[in-house]
Amino acid sequence: MGRLDSRFVALLVLAALPPAVEGAILVGFGFRAAEGLAPQVTAVWPYDTYHDLRWLLVYHDSWPTFVLGLAVVVAFRALLTTGLVALAWPRQVPRPGLRWLFVRSLVQTSVLSAVVSPWAALSLAASVVALSWLLLASLLPLFLLAPFLQRAAVEGAWWRGLPSIELVGWSLLNFVVLTVGGALVWTVSAWWTVPVAALAGAVNGLLWQRTVAAALLPRRPVRWARVPVAPLAVLLAFVVPMVVQPFLAAVPGTPKQAPMTPLLDRPLPSDVRHAVIFLGGHGSAYGGEPTADPNVQWFSYRGLDGQGRPLSFGPRDTYRSIASSVALLDTQVQSLHARTGRPVALVGQSEGAMVARTYLAERPHPAVDTLAMFSPLINAGRSYYPPEGASHGWGIAAGWELRVVFGLADLLAHSGTGPDEPFVRSLLDGAPFYRNELMCPVPGVRIVAFLPTTTATEAPPGEFSAVPVFQMPAVHGGLLDRRVVQARLVNFLAGQPVSKPQRGYALLQEISAAWQAPPLPLSLNPVWRSRGTNDPAFTGRICRPR
Repeated sequence: MGRLDSRFVALLVLAALPPAVEGAILVGFGFRAAEGLAPQVTAVWPYDTYHDLRWLLVYHDSWPTFVLGLAVVVAFRALLTTGLVALAWPRQVPRPGLRWLFVRSLVQTSVLSAVVSPWAALSLAASVVALSWLLLASLLPLFLLAPFLQRAAVEGAWWRGLPSIELVGWSLLNFVVLTVGGALVWTVSAWWTVPVAALAGAVNGLLWQRTVAAALLPRRPVRWARVPVAPLAVLLAFVVPMVVQPFLAAVPGTPKQAPMTPLLDRPLPSDVRHAVIFLGGHGSAYGGEPTADPNVQWFSYRGLDGQGRPLSFGPRDTYRSIASSVALLDTQVQSLHARTGRPVALVGQSEGAMVARTYLAERPHPAVDTLAMFSPLINAGRSYYPPEGASHGWGIAAGWELRVVFGLADLLAHSGTGPDEPFVRSLLDGAPFYRNELMCPVPGVRIVAFLPTTTATEAPPGEFSAVPVFQMPAVHGGLLDRRVVQARLVNFLAGQPVSKPQRGYALLQEISAAWQAPPLPLSLNPVWRSRGTNDPAFTGRICRPR
């Protein structure tokens, strides 16, 4: 019994030490935004590899660096897994030699890295565009694969048969532990991060013990023992990134047509003294039909005709750079103000909100004194990858992996969008502004942000807004159809203050902390460095000078 106890203690120590070390390093550098990842260093497969690949895909600046980093990561993971499995091995089952365990772990880690890599890349994409559905698309396949992959380190025929209910249960508990552990690690202050990360790691050790025992000592015969279930599950999981874009076309809140708002389908109330420009989101379309009130216009991603009327546009017209949209908006604001003589209010959704806020930052705007943002992309541009023709740059391998993933998805979706779309590149290149200043006040301009609750999962915890917010349960782009939101928008345009912070928003941020890709520091990327600004990844604050 004493020897068993010593092995169990050694397992807990081995599982606790790496998270504590990573936590100490992050605290030492003041890297607050990445602290939630620390407990995953010793997580049970596949979450440990998901942890490793997110760091690697963000933190490499050339192909040789990526290849070398991948080799180091795979070797380290194989060694650590060998130790964890050896210490977690049930006493009543003969254990293979350490050499056999290491070779098996090395092979399985290599295979698992290839399997998990596309979803780790999607996590990076989520940090670029700050969209919760991309983060969800990167996590869902892990739920599917985890019970199958957890047998790989200990069973020769792990790829055949269904996992037991015990393995499924431990897999789900593993995810819960990592989620709660990431939230706690981020929530505690300063050096408390280290012992909390160590405690979460020790729980990982217990989960390793239970998972290995469940794999080696099933309580009932394996079902479908002759069927290669694991490869089929992997194949199914690979289909997820390919169909995610067509699936989104059916998701409520995806901007496929003109939202029904009181701005577009009825005259403005008499107490609204502004002319209004509505800026649709990414993938929106406008057929050129007149609005109910001549003081209200759609913003056109194609510009104005000879009479100053917005031209019709289709979804692909929204795939333009933010800078070009800002130029079009500047012209349209001046035209509408000159025609109506009224001050101009901007109402932007998603991409439209980003265009409107960038316009206020980059152009003189004496005619504009009001901005309502719906589903802005908060803290976008947290990761980076260079343009397609570049030979080096931070995240170069991640960029090419995303091109492959979205290229395959576009075979079904035919959307024409992808990681090199001009709008996405605008977020990548303008990261210092979008990470630090997007949600900051603008002198002389009243601003409110209408945020769906999913926004809380789209960025690491920390301060996210210095302007009034109206928060409500919804998905991205799904607020404008709500009657209560429409009423608040009209109230805001009429000059009334609008604010409704939602309880639990900060908690949702903390819960998602474990699953964010680690941000790339603004000071590390030469593309961003010259714009010297505060980095919320370290300060947890926005709207601050460097």
